[in-house]
Amino acid sequence: MDVILQIFSLTILWSTIRQATPLILASLGGIFAERSGVINIALEGIMLTGAFASIYGMYLTGSPWIGLLFAIIVGIIIASIHAVVTVIFKTNQVVSGTAINIFALGLTQFLLEVIWKVSGTSPRIGRLPTWTIGPLSFNPIVYIAFAMVPIVWFILYRTPWGLRIRAVGEHPQAADTVGINVNRIRFICVLISGAFAGLAGAHLSLGELGIFQKEMTAGRGYIALAAMIFGKWNPVGAFLASLLFAFSQAVSISGVNIPFIPRELINTIPYVVTIIVLASFVGRAHAPKAIGKPYDKSER
Repeated sequence: MDVILQIFSLTILWSTIRQATPLILASLGGIFAERSGVINIALEGIMLTGAFASIYGMYLTGSPWIGLLFAIIVGIIIASIHAVVTVIFKTNQVVSGTAINIFALGLTQFLLEVIWKVSGTSPRIGRLPTWTIGPLSFNPIVYIAFAMVPIVWFILYRTPWGLRIRAVGEHPQAADTVGINVNRIRFICVLISGAFAGLAGAHLSLGELGIFQKEMTAGRGYIALAAMIFGKWNPVGAFLASLLFAFSQAVSISGVNIPFIPRELINTIPYVVTIIVLASFVGRAHAPKAIGKPYDKSER
């Protein structure tokens, strides 16, 4: 009974909300890209560079809001590399995303050593302010993440532009026939995914810790992709999946002691849950039909 009370305590609830924030943002960004037909495995790397950029922006200016802007801009810049390589030059989207993740890992480590002369963790730079609304007390990115869920849903399912996004991800040839610029829509959607992922990274550094740590995303970009798939490329579904994965993360880091289960095994819960969900569900998830397929107008 004590274990159950610990697991479903307010401490775990608040931790779940914090842990869910980067997953929600990154999965929403992934939905934009993949609904348009572009696989964006680069979410992990974009989150990492966004986390670094936000701290560096505050380091330069002293303003957490400028740091937040840095994260979004850098996220868009890194995403633009993926967009150019995959949408314009039509290279393999998985290979491009993987390369960006590796590049981001090396780049942030290099800049960490060049700027602060350290190899693991930056000095404490500062954090975003905490906004208290009733019983809630979180940094602004948390509120933004939760507010974006209905906004993104409305854009995708209740606006003409959302219809165009879904059209180019399902039937790009048909969309092109009626005058929709397929590659322009895809390019823009990849940039939007970069903005979301950069903001997700900023939550980890500028929003929560006030520092940058090497590899601080710790696979959250991949978990966000899993949430997107589990949520069937739907903002609400991805949101609920993010909460599930975040809850497992919150339990693993909370110090809850479960009898007969080693602490080290408890720490693996988020990744085990991700694997189980994907293994049992991914075969039944129906991705956009044109996902991963570059569009060449000459082959229409």
